[in-house]
Amino acid sequence: MRLSHGGIIDRSKPINFTFDGRSLQGYAGDTLASALLANDIKLVGRSFKYHRPRGILSAGSEEPNALVELRMGARREPNTRATMVELYEGLVAHSQNRFPSLQHDLLSINGKLSPFFAAGFYYKTFMWPASFWEKLYEPLIRKAAGLGRNAALPDPDTYESGHLFCDVLVIGAGAVGVKAAHEAAIGGARVILCDEQPPSDAVDMQNVKYLPRTTVFGVYDGGTYGAVERVADHLVVPAPHQPRQRYWRIVAKRSVLATGAIERPMVFTNNDLPGVMLAGAVETYITRYAVAPGARAVLFINHDGAASALAAMAASVMAVAAVVDARPASSAVIRDMAAAFSVPVFSGAVIRRAVGKLAVEGVEICTRDGGVVRFGCDVVAMSGGWNPVLHLTSHLDDKPVWDDAIAAFVPDGLPPGMTAVGAAAGEEINQNITPLWSVPDADAKAFVDFQNDVTAADIRLAKQEGFIAVEHLKRYTTLGMATDQGKTANVNGLALMAMATGKTVPETGTTRFRPPYTPVALGALAGPHRGKLFKPTRLTPTHEWAKSLGAVFVETGLWLRAQYFPKPGEDWLAATNREVLAVRQRVGICDVTTLGKIDIQGPDAAKFLECIYTNSWTNLAVGRARYGLMLREDGFVMDDGTTARIGEQHYVMTTTTANAGKVFQHLEFCHQWLWPELDVRFISITDQWAQIALAGPHARDVLRKIVDEAYDVSNAVFGYMAAGDVTICGGTSARLFRLSFSGELAYEIAVPARFGGALAAALMAAGAEFGITPYGTEALGVMRVEKGHPAGNELNGQTSAHDLGFGKLLSKKKDFIGRALAARPALMDSARPNLVGLKPVNESDRLRGGAHLLAHDAEPVAANDQGHVTSAVYSPTLGHSIGLAILKHGASRHGEIIRVYDPIRNSDFLAEVVSPVFYDVQGSRLHA
Repeated sequence: MRLSHGGIIDRSKPINFTFDGRSLQGYAGDTLASALLANDIKLVGRSFKYHRPRGILSAGSEEPNALVELRMGARREPNTRATMVELYEGLVAHSQNRFPSLQHDLLSINGKLSPFFAAGFYYKTFMWPASFWEKLYEPLIRKAAGLGRNAALPDPDTYESGHLFCDVLVIGAGAVGVKAAHEAAIGGARVILCDEQPPSDAVDMQNVKYLPRTTVFGVYDGGTYGAVERVADHLVVPAPHQPRQRYWRIVAKRSVLATGAIERPMVFTNNDLPGVMLAGAVETYITRYAVAPGARAVLFINHDGAASALAAMAASVMAVAAVVDARPASSAVIRDMAAAFSVPVFSGAVIRRAVGKLAVEGVEICTRDGGVVRFGCDVVAMSGGWNPVLHLTSHLDDKPVWDDAIAAFVPDGLPPGMTAVGAAAGEEINQNITPLWSVPDADAKAFVDFQNDVTAADIRLAKQEGFIAVEHLKRYTTLGMATDQGKTANVNGLALMAMATGKTVPETGTTRFRPPYTPVALGALAGPHRGKLFKPTRLTPTHEWAKSLGAVFVETGLWLRAQYFPKPGEDWLAATNREVLAVRQRVGICDVTTLGKIDIQGPDAAKFLECIYTNSWTNLAVGRARYGLMLREDGFVMDDGTTARIGEQHYVMTTTTANAGKVFQHLEFCHQWLWPELDVRFISITDQWAQIALAGPHARDVLRKIVDEAYDVSNAVFGYMAAGDVTICGGTSARLFRLSFSGELAYEIAVPARFGGALAAALMAAGAEFGITPYGTEALGVMRVEKGHPAGNELNGQTSAHDLGFGKLLSKKKDFIGRALAARPALMDSARPNLVGLKPVNESDRLRGGAHLLAHDAEPVAANDQGHVTSAVYSPTLGHSIGLAILKHGASRHGEIIRVYDPIRNSDFLAEVVSPVFYDVQGSRLHA
């Protein structure tokens, strides 16, 4: 019921909301939980396994019971803690995990079947008959799983992310946290103060950035903290251009944990009935929200800290029927407080059972002398002590220690720069406590973990069945594995296991906590990076030009590249075949801008390349390019490409499109950590230069028409692997490389990116008389397979230089990254799979990537697997399907007939092992 005075609510601002379709009213400053209690609604949900009626237990983020579905449609959010939801006009909430209604849940029958759902039941049941599993058991289990329903529509809200830096991060804006922030700010420190509650007028300090509605959910290396600010969760919808939530990555030199403590429930029969609440929560609802959770209460305690709750209840409209103190002798604090309000105290007594069906109606008290006293009540306020909130201290593997004096775990050995203060450090809590982990002889309805329906009997059963280690206990019983991570359950559960095994709590141990401290919306972690913005699409400088020619585009990493250029009536295969034949017979152009380009300069540039590449670079002449191979430290191939020397101390490296970023990071690592003494600088220039390949028998004829007259591009002067600066089209600066990925006479022309489209148009105009044809990635892939060039499918991180036929590129005269491990006997073994070519015996058969390779007469079982097809294409040049493959002993098996088996695509035929080079084996065309 609502109290007539007190609290921080604003009675001048009534707020309308609905719960399960029922129209209700609260006030500004209410939470959904306090507003429901003010409207005398105690039944708010059903438990996960037994579908038992559940009410509001707590007043904070530890709440395990009052989980609701919030909002509707695309904004529907399941498993939202009603205790943390600020009331706003038009709020729509629904209970969850019930059918057909909260009052009448058919699945509450599970409670009658509880013997079949004891701890670990899923390991013991549904085993027979096996045929029932797929048709009956699994569908039933999947339908019963989960609590709320997620929205099936795209999230309409936006999210932001940002970085903050400070000297001191204070987590928790209670009295102790505010004091810590104030003292740090006075000392001149830059302070950030985070708190999960709404803004407080008590926090107003210079030099302090105050982040209310912000939960610090994780602690990471280097003084980094993850936090989520709920910017607009207290509104119906965010304002225009306002994010719903904001993810902060905070880097702090020091941190202060003023996170307080969480109250422990008492474990007794029917302790989960609506109306059974934590004493501190009852006090909070009375003093903060002016709500009396009921009319008549019984207080069940074992320490002095609940005296304030007794005072709050007795001073309100609530009648306190009795104080049940489990300690043999109640302290003067409790006796005096109870006497002041004429409340009887039962020392050395326990509540044996709560009585009621959908809510608590009374209790049975077992007195010191063994007698039973019954009291009628609609609230049981219980307090078994307080647990310091030390979750964040455990995220960097700190192990808390047990403090017998307060019967609680406290932080120990905190990460560098972290300090715990106040209740979070175990200060001033649990005075004169006598631990009571479970009422003696509590039956199977004495709950430890409320959300997952874990009982004291489940823990005893886990001990009986050998699941004694805390991590085994956790997984066998699901203790602490619900959305609340067992904030109110873990210590009681661990203590009960200690009792069952005859050990102490420290000997039993504790599980570790992991981020996040409370559930975090995935949208907040993603921030603006979702949908098309998850990773930005990169367009080549010739994109609009290719689009004007009707190109079909394909995503290659982040790039959108022209895949093929169809003419009317052509499908992808017909267009690709035409483009390949055009290059082989005439001339074609292809945008290769996406290849990684890294500019390397400095007196030690050549020395640096010697360390990175497997082959030699100090003897590369200016104006020449060379193919290079790069290994990882484990000796496997990392990437390949060409590097051109265009000045005495100036090189331009190209990488594969897929590994451009990885190679650049590798170069940075090598320079900063391995060879910082080398005088070399490098920068990625991929986006600064457009690069177009010109390939085919008429490539030189077309090139001569755009290169200015001062430059001789004849074979005698500008031969294969030549490179240099030129001007084209009347003075435009360009770089020219004599490289070929197609196996034809070819060049690559690089110009500043803004001229990319103009260069493509100029080449098309110059080559019109030669039948020039634009070609895309499909034709490029076909020609590279025809020529036997390994690419991404072959450079898969599991192949060595010898596997790919690059053994000659491993210099024996110098050191390089990966040299030692590349020489391991296992990587030099001739039995390893080698790169080979494949040609179907029956030319109508089609090779497909991923197909398995077997001896021609072998059965298709894993033991007989000898390799797989890495790349397969239809070659219009040869008139049949061809492929590259990795095959055991491949280099010595040319001419052998093997079996190509693909069970997924129902393909099984014979193929001949051949050289991976199908086209122009002597290389006369590319040297022309």
